[in-house]
Amino acid sequence: MDEAEAPANPELIFSRPIKRSLPWEDIEALFQELGGMSARGRAAESRSFLFGEVRVFHRPHPSPDTDKGAVASIRQVA
Repeated sequence: MDEAEAPANPELIFSRPIKRSLPWEDIEALFQELGGMSARGRAAESRSFLFGEVRVFHRPHPSPDTDKGAVASIRQVA
């Protein structure tokens, strides 16, 4: 299995130091594991229903990778 086929690894979100270029799909996988649901909003918006609240995140583009600052923000939610 090459890197492109590797399964999502939500644990990387909490690794130290924060991993560069974390795939957005790993973040969505974490939300699902926590019982949340995600839906695409307008443009690059991603709406997640998590812990009884709707949270709006900016989905990375054109690259599918999330930067370190966004990962730090997501850690506060999860």
